[in-house]
Amino acid sequence: MADTYKVLAQSNPLATTLTDIYTVPSGKMAVVSSITVCNRDGAVALAYRIAVAVAGSADNNKQYLFYDSALAANTTDKHVLGISLNQTDVIRVYVDNATASFNVFGLEV
Repeated sequence: MADTYKVLAQSNPLATTLTDIYTVPSGKMAVVSSITVCNRDGAVALAYRIAVAVAGSADNNKQYLFYDSALAANTTDKHVLGISLNQTDVIRVYVDNATASFNVFGLEV
């Protein structure tokens, strides 16, 4: 069967809550091609974090790809990554304002 790129995850997480948005299923691997972060608020900036936890390990500073990155109102950040993940690896996000949308795109094999 041919590999198909797809939306791996979409999330509108609660404010100030570290949230698992994607876990690689057992028996699979994933290549994350990109992650977008959209601030839907028209007036207020936000700060966000994106982390990768190997095998779903507990939160640790070494996991962060982005930490308290600022995102202006009505703005989207696009991150082209090419991250390889193994089964049970987890992508986690955190925002200080609940108006953020995260989208993760890639390939599961």
